[in-house]
Amino acid sequence: MKEIFTRNMNISFGKTVAITGATGGLGREICFHLARQKANIVLLDRNINKSLKLEADIKSLFPNTSISRIILDLSDFESVKRAAEELKKIEIDFLVLNAAVYSVPRAILDTGFDNVFQINFVSQYFLVKELLPELKKKNGKVIALGSIAHTYSKTDCTDIDFKKRKESEKVYGNSKRFLMFSLLELFKNEKDVSCSIVHPGITFTNITAHYPKLLFAIIKYPMKIIFMKPKKASLCVIKGMLCDTQYDEWIGPRFFNVWGLPKTKKLDTCEQKERKFIFNTAEEIYKKIRG
Repeated sequence: MKEIFTRNMNISFGKTVAITGATGGLGREICFHLARQKANIVLLDRNINKSLKLEADIKSLFPNTSISRIILDLSDFESVKRAAEELKKIEIDFLVLNAAVYSVPRAILDTGFDNVFQINFVSQYFLVKELLPELKKKNGKVIALGSIAHTYSKTDCTDIDFKKRKESEKVYGNSKRFLMFSLLELFKNEKDVSCSIVHPGITFTNITAHYPKLLFAIIKYPMKIIFMKPKKASLCVIKGMLCDTQYDEWIGPRFFNVWGLPKTKKLDTCEQKERKFIFNTAEEIYKKIRG
């Protein structure tokens, strides 16, 4: 069934796709799907050695794949600005916002924001805003990786980036909530460019390896059996590239938002008032950091 599904999801017309977090577990599988379908791939990653290794791995199977690399450290705003300028020259058709961190050492960055919030939301929203004119010229599309964790808490106007929170799942969920609903509001009335929010359900990647070492050693193999493999989970991104979604929809696993091939579903977990607050906050942050 998955093979039939994959064959029907064909983007083999030489489109150019830029992807953040390209060398991670999910990003890597997305890139192999894209190479299989003859897309041109732009790897956006902070680790040049990992990018070179991924390029070599892809070309060992798909030698004619066009691959370019741009160094992007989402925790370093200067790096984000440089990457945006380089991407403007490439004229991409798709921007895939795949990068994310979960349980990492917390820090306040030069922008004044919590690092999880900046990596998962602020820097990637900035990329979208900077590239929007170019994407419009190409009738392009943004595909943003959301998460079911966005339901773990609502936004807090007194603690926008959850600096005061310690629970990793809430800090992560808040950053995804901002990314998802700011983009849905941003693209709501756009005609020449579109956006799809997708989510992979639960899959075994570096993000799921945040448990204490002893506990992770115990649950690691059961998790591999229970959770979807990244190769299958990444199909939600391919579907998001090809299928338009409405303002109140997202694409993810068909069974309980956890397992199965991707399906378009309702996204009704954020009321209109909160959506507007998220969008207005996103726009204020963008203007502030752009200068």
